[in-house]
Amino acid sequence: MTETYFSDGFFSRLEALSLHLQSSLSGYFGGRHLIKKYGQTVEFADFREYRLGDDIRRIDWNLYARLGKYFLKLFTDERQMHVQIFLDCSASMGVYPKKAEYALGLAAALGFLAVRNTDKTSYYLLKENTVIDPFGTIVGKNAFFAAVGALRRTVFEGEADFSAGIPRVPDTGTNDGLTVIISDFLTENNWKKAVDYLRYKKRQLLLIRVLDGEEIAPSYSGRFDLFDAEASDAADPRNLRVRISRSMLDEYDEVLRGWTKEIERFCRSREADFVSADARTPIEKTIFRDLLGCDLIR
Repeated sequence: MTETYFSDGFFSRLEALSLHLQSSLSGYFGGRHLIKKYGQTVEFADFREYRLGDDIRRIDWNLYARLGKYFLKLFTDERQMHVQIFLDCSASMGVYPKKAEYALGLAAALGFLAVRNTDKTSYYLLKENTVIDPFGTIVGKNAFFAAVGALRRTVFEGEADFSAGIPRVPDTGTNDGLTVIISDFLTENNWKKAVDYLRYKKRQLLLIRVLDGEEIAPSYSGRFDLFDAEASDAADPRNLRVRISRSMLDEYDEVLRGWTKEIERFCRSREADFVSADARTPIEKTIFRDLLGCDLIR
């Protein structure tokens, strides 16, 4: 695995950024995300008239002396969010080493931004119809760096069933943070069902599709035996013997663009952010340009 995405230099370039989550999320006390509810921080937000049952210790007596009415001081509330990162560990994600490195780099970057913001972080590895939670809940940079040291050794193999695996996570939480799914979405499984489940749980969503350059603009021509990386054996009907021509590549490009638009439309309909990442693009550009464009990072 390349050192670029797991070096001190890579993480130091992310120090100027922070995750920006929706202010309507609930979360846990003690974080850095300002939410719309009023709370107990020292940062003043507003006044409101006293109502029977309110805490009299929050009455502004100076204002009472001036106006003859009881008003309460209201302060902003800050919460700690739970950032969950689901990584597709199917074989198609590991066919091209650069693609696998890129996906792991994005997962590491988002996890770092979360712990830097004092948020809780979890990595979930999607394999077959299960989800592996190798590190538990990560809090703090020391625990994070110990986890990513092991994360970089992730093995990509088999298939990944999102709709079966994601709902099995016991601590998904409700309305308490961000869920990120990193995948190429080259699957016949119903990943949209998993997204709907996470929306039901009122989680903020980010889908990141990672593709290799050869998957975006194939350079093949002539006769080839094409084997599906996730096929169980050589007789699998997904394996094909084809003659790749210019017209076939043009058709492939058209299908790819249509598929991208379909994912974008679905994400918009579910109020989820979507980023399509090209593994040939410097990862900092994807982070500082595309993720900033989603207003998830500031």
